[in-house]
Amino acid sequence: MEYDIIISSMTKKFGDLTAVDRLSIKVKKGTIFGLVGPDGAGKTTTMRMLCSLLTPDSGTAIIGDHDILKESEEIKKDIGYMPQRFSLYGDLTVLENLEFYAEIYQVPRKVRKEKIEHLLEFSNLSKHSYKLADQLSGGMKQKLALSCNLIHTPKYLLLDEPTIGVDPVARREFWRILFELKDLGTTIFVSTPYMDEAERCDEVGLMSEGKIVKSDTPSNIINNFEKPLLCVYSEDNHKAKNMAQEEEYVFDAYLLGEELHVVADDKDYAINNLMEKFKTNNITVDSIKEVSPSLEDVFVYIIKNEKRR
Repeated sequence: MEYDIIISSMTKKFGDLTAVDRLSIKVKKGTIFGLVGPDGAGKTTTMRMLCSLLTPDSGTAIIGDHDILKESEEIKKDIGYMPQRFSLYGDLTVLENLEFYAEIYQVPRKVRKEKIEHLLEFSNLSKHSYKLADQLSGGMKQKLALSCNLIHTPKYLLLDEPTIGVDPVARREFWRILFELKDLGTTIFVSTPYMDEAERCDEVGLMSEGKIVKSDTPSNIINNFEKPLLCVYSEDNHKAKNMAQEEEYVFDAYLLGEELHVVADDKDYAINNLMEKFKTNNITVDSIKEVSPSLEDVFVYIIKNEKRR
């Protein structure tokens, strides 16, 4: 099996803080790998080390055939890196931004026009090419930023939380483009705090406090969930949550949207006893039933389980 990105025991400290702790990841060629975790997990530090913008304190990574420590300049030719705040030039039009980055990346003039036209069409920005970048919506700005990173046809695309602050419709459109790039053979390494985006990746690494706590396909991670998961609908889920957390047979209880999710050791025992407790405390329950976990449920469970050890 061929891997395009191999991270080996990579560590980075800032004073007493270990931002990335002995990180090891393998990304298969032509796939989308999602680095998933909350703010402060170490995702951005990982991205910056992969792009040779930060030097690891120990460990290294190979991108393609190049070592990030020894061949950083070679790597920069092959990657497209989109940080959380990509620097578009607001006083330039969409077309002028693409022309500027084509110059920066030294795209040959004989193919430059064709590449720009292709990217404008690919990102659905052709009708907006005359607009200043500052006039674009958040979703359009992200698509333009991605297009600027694709102007030199990189083999590897590194995206650091690319859809933060973008509306759901624009997020879906952005991911449509990523899927098309994957189909064309691009290997994509993307960080995200969004679990719904993580489920779209071929493989994910769940990251917390600088470490990977679980790495596999989203379906395998979900299918290997260890305990029954109950979904509660009641007239007062906040009160119901506090009551559920008091029970010894309840591993965890937390709110997810309008639902109360309860992780327990025994499904039937938990349902019967929770119903009785809610009734005794005058909480009207519409339903309690076992449901399949989402990736977010699994992540919450794994993190809390790690902290209890």
